[in-house]
Parts: sequence; structure tokens; C-alpha cells
Amino acid sequence: QVQLVESGGGSVQAGGSLKLSCAASGYIFRRCAMGWFRQTPGKERDFVSTISEDGTTTYADSVKGRFTISQDKAKNSLYLQMNSLKTEDTAVYYCAAVLRHPPNYYCIGSPYTETDDYNHWGQGAQVTVSS
Repeated sequence: QVQLVESGGGSVQAGGSLKLSCAASGYIFRRCAMGWFRQTPGKERDFVSTISEDGTTTYADSVKGRFTISQDKAKNSLYLQMNSLKTEDTAVYYCAAVLRHPPNYYCIGSPYTETDDYNHWGQGAQVTVSS
């Protein structure tokens, strides 16, 4: 059973930086992509960023130029460096993964920007940005 665990959330003032980490454990046959989503109370979970198997990155327009996604496959880890944070970035941030196992091990549909694309999720990490 694959588990994703986020860390690095917290509180910061507007203009500051935070780095989220996500550690994956368990057997992974093929990782099509990993991504970050965020959610505020009463709203849907929104796409933030994703990184595909070949390292291609995609960002939501709202975070482009401020956030950087990266991964360390050897450590089964995913990161999100968040700079120039704004109050509207306040949310619970979720790590997610598109994983495949035999017999269905094809990666189709990249980039993966919809919640339905992802079949594994972390528990979430709160990020609060104050003015």
C-alpha cells in the first residue's frame, strides 16, 4: 500500500517562503506523475502543479513564477518551493500521485491536472499566509 505524507506546512507572512515535502512509501511500479493540489473550506480542490515521469512541469497560472515543483526519485520524494507567498495562497496543500501497476501500466493523458487523474493522496498540510 502506497502512502504519501506531506510536511513543511506552517504560517508565514505575505512575501515569505515555505517549502513543502511529500514522502512516498510502499512499492511503486510506475509513477506517471506527482502533483500538488490545494483546498480552502467550502471550495473544490484546485490544481497547483505537477511533474511528470520525464520531469516535465506544469503550473496553475496563479502560482506560475512563484512556485517550483521538484522531485527526487531516489528518495521517492516530491517538493514544492513556494516563494512570494500571498494571502490567497492560504489553503490545505495535498500531495498526490498517478501510479500504475500491472496489467495497466500505461501513462496516458499527461499533464495530469485534474483530481480524478490521481489515485493516491496525502493527508494534507496547512499553509497560512498572513498580511
